[in-house]
Amino acid sequence: MPADPWIVLGAALIEGATGYPDRLHARLPHPISWAGWLIGALERGLNRGRARRAKGVLALAIVAGLAGFLGWAVQGVLTGSWTGLLVTAAVGSLGLAARSLYDHVRPVLKALEADDLPAARTAVARIVGRDVQALDASGVAAAALESLAESLTDGVVAPLFWFLLAGLPGLFVYKAVNTADSLIGHREEPYRLFGWAAARTDDLMNLIPARLAGPLIVLVGGRGWRVMRRDADRHASPNAGWTEAAMAGALAIELGGDATYDGVRHHRPIFGDGHRPQAADLKAGLRLYRRACIVLASALLVGGFAWPR
Repeated sequence: MPADPWIVLGAALIEGATGYPDRLHARLPHPISWAGWLIGALERGLNRGRARRAKGVLALAIVAGLAGFLGWAVQGVLTGSWTGLLVTAAVGSLGLAARSLYDHVRPVLKALEADDLPAARTAVARIVGRDVQALDASGVAAAALESLAESLTDGVVAPLFWFLLAGLPGLFVYKAVNTADSLIGHREEPYRLFGWAAARTDDLMNLIPARLAGPLIVLVGGRGWRVMRRDADRHASPNAGWTEAAMAGALAIELGGDATYDGVRHHRPIFGDGHRPQAADLKAGLRLYRRACIVLASALLVGGFAWPR
């Protein structure tokens, strides 16, 4: 059942104002970590022997099914009063990550502006999976911008999309699938077969959101459409290229290129035609990100007024 845009807007405003404070996380780990624990337990128990792809399908069904049932149960209990609507918005805010993403990228920029490359590498290592020890300042800025662009889809646009489309059950299922993809949706062993369902389902659930997030970056940047349309399909992912190419085009920079993961160099496509990014480009990227979040909030506001009563 679709959610009232006012509730989704409320969730976005709560998350944007508070995020998930470190002091709270120290006492009560974020609910996403609960899904991560379950996924890890299922992987340890099932990712062995024969039929590992089928076992991965089963594991994903268990995690997504429990997440959807929990969302349905919580939404059913809370529906029917103003207090319930406010609590629904608060619960929904746990599935969003706009403020959290900004708070993780901002320290990278501060370190680069202070010419503190070791601190910049440490900060960017918290948000990317590549090896960062050999990255120069431009490499750090590029890694942060690529993560910012890609996470606009799976941390902001996609959760809002599924929350609007299917309420708390849709939001919870999306977050469960996205978490499973992050943990086991890899092409390398031992996850290649077991994580197949998680990776493919995450691709499917991000298909529309990615194609909304890319043009959104172009819109707030005032340019980049040609680069996005030309380069989006170069990425190995069917979705990540849309926002990375859009960010490269909007900032007139070059993103992508080879990167090292766990000591192994991987060849990756290049997006855009400009110079390699510097601290000033990361600052501009964060500015575009804030604008994109404002546009999304404005769209929810308009949707709230248009929502039938």
